[in-house]
Amino acid sequence: MADIIDELIRKRGFASRIFRNREVLHPDYIPDTLPHRENEIRRLAEHLLVSAQGMRPSNVLIYGLTGTGKTVVVKYVVSKLKEKASSLNKRLDYAYVNTRKLDTTYRVIASIAQSIGLRVPHTGLAISEVYRRYINALDSWGGLHIIVLDEVDYYVKREGDDLIYKLVRANEELSKAKIVLIGITNDVNFVENLDPRVRSSMGEIEMVFPPYNAEQLFTILKQRAELAFNQGVIEDGVISYCSALAAREHGDARRALDLLRVSGEIAEREGAERVTIEHVKKATLEIEEGRIYQSVVTLPLHQKLVLKKIVELVEAKESTTTGEVYTAYSNIMRNLKYEPLSLRRISEIISQLDMMGLIISEVVNRGKYGITRIIKIRKDMLPVIKDALKDVEA
Repeated sequence: MADIIDELIRKRGFASRIFRNREVLHPDYIPDTLPHRENEIRRLAEHLLVSAQGMRPSNVLIYGLTGTGKTVVVKYVVSKLKEKASSLNKRLDYAYVNTRKLDTTYRVIASIAQSIGLRVPHTGLAISEVYRRYINALDSWGGLHIIVLDEVDYYVKREGDDLIYKLVRANEELSKAKIVLIGITNDVNFVENLDPRVRSSMGEIEMVFPPYNAEQLFTILKQRAELAFNQGVIEDGVISYCSALAAREHGDARRALDLLRVSGEIAEREGAERVTIEHVKKATLEIEEGRIYQSVVTLPLHQKLVLKKIVELVEAKESTTTGEVYTAYSNIMRNLKYEPLSLRRISEIISQLDMMGLIISEVVNRGKYGITRIIKIRKDMLPVIKDALKDVEA
């Protein structure tokens, strides 16, 4: 192994001929300016500006498709407000929690508490006790705490909205401190699934972020490319090509940045002098395979079992049906001595897998044999899905 590493160092060295600062192309990077989101920055800042004066603004709910700048705008605004409040000797801080990554209520409330310096053990406390300690510490601190819950729809679907309810009502328990919530979601119907008591408080102010068009994505990529790459390494047309591909994917700036970064990494691995459109085409395939793999490995157990049965059936005869999948799934569940889910629930899981793009399902009318759903999987996706399911016992 050491010989391989030594060989790579001799061949490529530590200094990159392609990148000046690749971190600029990662989604967590917050640039000094955010092109084409000036209106959204202004509106959110105007709403939250009273926080720098120690007053509590209304809670905010932000909608928008993936890669429309929701997260970066919120981080940009709250970090600037924290700086401004500090210069005015006002106490203001914020907690940013991606509730899809921190996948339990305990981890979410612990992360919120830790953002104001409260030490919370990884396990061992009741959620109510962590919440109580957070409220007490917040009141002792005596400032305004902005809580940003990113991908909050995933959290509510998984854990319910009890914690959200506590947080929106927390100001009733506080005498010296205040809390404001900012929820970020891709789901325009998110509030419809909330308890009515939470719904009215969570979305006091609502903002919608529109997708970027190809021209706007070009501006964003050009700005980042000037910081990320060495001068002259980007071939003409590469940025336009990445922008056009991402615009076709609902104006996803994250997708555009990933394409550009991975294209540069492929060029670097190949020892190329410049990043070309061919590298972008290779990056498109690499990113799609990574997306498919991550989508599969993060599925819950029953979804994985259903998908594995679909893979086996499709490999045997190119397509299958809901009934065949349910029979195969039920048999394996009984072999594992588990109670299988209902046919209706398995049908819902198949619909979810279809929506995720992991399978292709089509409802067809077979005349006297009735209506059935034909299920297939793209041949180029099969190896990636099988690799992601290799550890699933079924």
